[in-house]
Amino acid sequence: MGSKGREIIGMDVDELLNLLRRAFSDEWLAYYQYWLGAKVVKGPMKDAVGAELLQHATEELLHADMVAMRIIQLGGTPVTKPEEWYKLTNCGYDAPDDPNVKTILNQNIKGEQCAIGVYKRLMDITKDADPVTYNMVLQILQQEVEHEEDLQALLEDLELMIEAVRK
Repeated sequence: MGSKGREIIGMDVDELLNLLRRAFSDEWLAYYQYWLGAKVVKGPMKDAVGAELLQHATEELLHADMVAMRIIQLGGTPVTKPEEWYKLTNCGYDAPDDPNVKTILNQNIKGEQCAIGVYKRLMDITKDADPVTYNMVLQILQQEVEHEEDLQALLEDLELMIEAVRK
């Protein structure tokens, strides 16, 4: 890390690195959950849901990249072993063992809501202490909020469709 870049951090850099490693782990697990969910999803609207999940997977992978680059800029090392992701995760991993479209949507909404909480806390912590991390976190948070909204809209459409079929 550049010495001037380290000087602008107004908080414990090791604490920040720990929080970023946890977020990095979350992003990789979210990527895999979305990607695999898109492959196995079944039921009404599966094509629309699968396409949305693949788009979200791509964006989660970009988030992991952004967080990894910030960890490196701060003089740290991203989590190098996937088995460590489970130990560090804030949000966990919901395996898409039940491929039902409603189940998959609910699992991913839960994950997005957790991610929103994680990035809100990171935003609050870095707001006055680290403008570079703050701006990165704000960008990721905006996308996580969009993801939640997209998934809830799909779930609402699915429920309306099922209700219409029942009538």
